[in-house]
Amino acid sequence: MKRKRILLGGVGIAATAVLAGFAAVDASGSDAGASPRSSLTLLAPAAPGGGWDTASREAQQAMRAESIVNNVQVVNAPGAGGAIGLSQFADMPADPTQLMMTGTVMLGAINMNASDADLSDTTPIARLAEDYEVLIVPADSPYEDYGDFLEAWIADPHGMAVGGGGMGGTDHLLAGLIARESGIDPTEMNYISYAGGGEVLTALLSHTVDVGISSYNEFQDQIEAGNLRALALSAEEPVPAIDVPTLIEQGTDVALPNWRGLVARGGITDEQREELIAIVEELVASATWQDALERNNWVPSVITGDEFAAFIEEDQARVDAIIEELGL
Repeated sequence: MKRKRILLGGVGIAATAVLAGFAAVDASGSDAGASPRSSLTLLAPAAPGGGWDTASREAQQAMRAESIVNNVQVVNAPGAGGAIGLSQFADMPADPTQLMMTGTVMLGAINMNASDADLSDTTPIARLAEDYEVLIVPADSPYEDYGDFLEAWIADPHGMAVGGGGMGGTDHLLAGLIARESGIDPTEMNYISYAGGGEVLTALLSHTVDVGISSYNEFQDQIEAGNLRALALSAEEPVPAIDVPTLIEQGTDVALPNWRGLVARGGITDEQREELIAIVEELVASATWQDALERNNWVPSVITGDEFAAFIEEDQARVDAIIEELGL
């Protein structure tokens, strides 16, 4: 437990600075007596360029374009797989003009960082969509396909630098599940965590890591440009829009979706929660959001309110069990 607390504390200075900026946005909205329809702030608990940031900015664009909300801002609070942003968000007063993007990654980060806050400290609004993880290498990598990579990893587990998001997040869990399924001790992995997919991309292109793991849409442009080569997808079944074979198709019985959703501050009223749910329902039904789903290869998986809250509780238990099984 001590090791986990050190990880979270190591980004304390940066978190304080982000917290101050986020509090300023929060205070300005509260002082103006804004309602969710007039002003909304979306907290993306990751660095710019990552999955949560992309989802937040796509939601921002759709809400603006469809005149669902008059003024929408996105604020980034990177660190510890989302645990820093969650801690900030949960520590502030109830305010219906504040939403936070969350998902599978945060559930693992809560566990791995011994976070003082979890999603029960928020008000679940809606799950939006799912996407899939991809294993990726630079175009000049010696690993031409997944089989080449796996053979080299099995031969020298610690010698293979695997880059991905925060400890306990979807990227880390997927690496651990693949390792275990392939006979590698997950605790022997040389896993290097980054604040977001943008940093993973930089590490790949600079050959700081041998293989990267993140959401497919974060690497899609570089794959299509020929700078990266995709080895395997974490979907249960082939995805027609993504020309990458799944892990299961290639003999590794592992699948792991990555969902994203929105939560509000704890303590808001039932009426405020229903208004935020209505806003999100308009968002996901809009043509602009449907276009975002297609462009990003996201799969719609909308559930709201109490159903979403029950899903979060079940999924947190599932992720906790995986982390315990893997000994991470």
